[in-house]
Amino acid sequence: MCACRPIGANRRRIFLSLIQIIMSDTPLSPAAARGPTRPGRPAVLDRDVMGGLEKGLAVIECFGVERPRLTISEVARRTGLSRAAARRCLLTLMHLGYARQDERHFLLTPKVMRLGQSYLYSARLPRALQPQLQKIAMAMQEASSAGVLDGDDVISVAAATAGRVVSSTLQPGTRVPAYCTANGRVLVAWLPAPERDAWLARQDLRALTPRTLTDAASLRDELARVRAQGYALVDQEYEPGLRTVAVPLRNRLGDIECAMNVSVHAARVPIDELLDRCLPVLLQAQEELKPLF
Repeated sequence: MCACRPIGANRRRIFLSLIQIIMSDTPLSPAAARGPTRPGRPAVLDRDVMGGLEKGLAVIECFGVERPRLTISEVARRTGLSRAAARRCLLTLMHLGYARQDERHFLLTPKVMRLGQSYLYSARLPRALQPQLQKIAMAMQEASSAGVLDGDDVISVAAATAGRVVSSTLQPGTRVPAYCTANGRVLVAWLPAPERDAWLARQDLRALTPRTLTDAASLRDELARVRAQGYALVDQEYEPGLRTVAVPLRNRLGDIECAMNVSVHAARVPIDELLDRCLPVLLQAQEELKPLF
């Protein structure tokens, strides 16, 4: 997880818990939803956590691309709630306009998107990144995006395409695995060693393409290489044809705020060209953005 100021972290956490509903199929555990305690950030005590809000967010999160329609029993099973608690949460979401019912099934409504938009429109990070991403995309005529680490995944918080759509996973709000993506490897590489080791230990390194790195020792070596060279290069490990280079973005204190990338289609842009043309632009943007964080 990237180190940030507490206020920004709170806004980001709300966004990350809510925006994943339209892109993710697996709900977070309560511990994951609250996020790990970082040095200098006070822990949230159990007595200070609103159980009702936590349950409501868990219900929202259990909907996804593969399961847009759920029954009360399915919601209860996926969240670990009782059927009675799941029913009350769903009825409350209906009352507030965030869900609707179709016979036995419940569905989320477009109003849910307003929750994620609140972050995109108000938080400092997307607003600071978007002009720079637009500048990179226009200069390179390629897609550029920025993301933050959320548990085992990366969520895109800003993106620009210059009219060239390389992958649908580069849009704001999309969630992708960190282990096989450039932004993800950058963010994991700069985690403190104990957190990085814990992260590696819990990964299910599935082969998403024939090129996906699935050996834990090899991934550990690759993360060390990323940290040493200052950037990550991932070639078609998450999606066939998707080739990406990413760099970390630091604040004035040297803490990692997020990662920023340029993505190209492998059939059109060789690796050498990607590094020669795009990496210097990313490194320049890295320096230009540092005073803004």
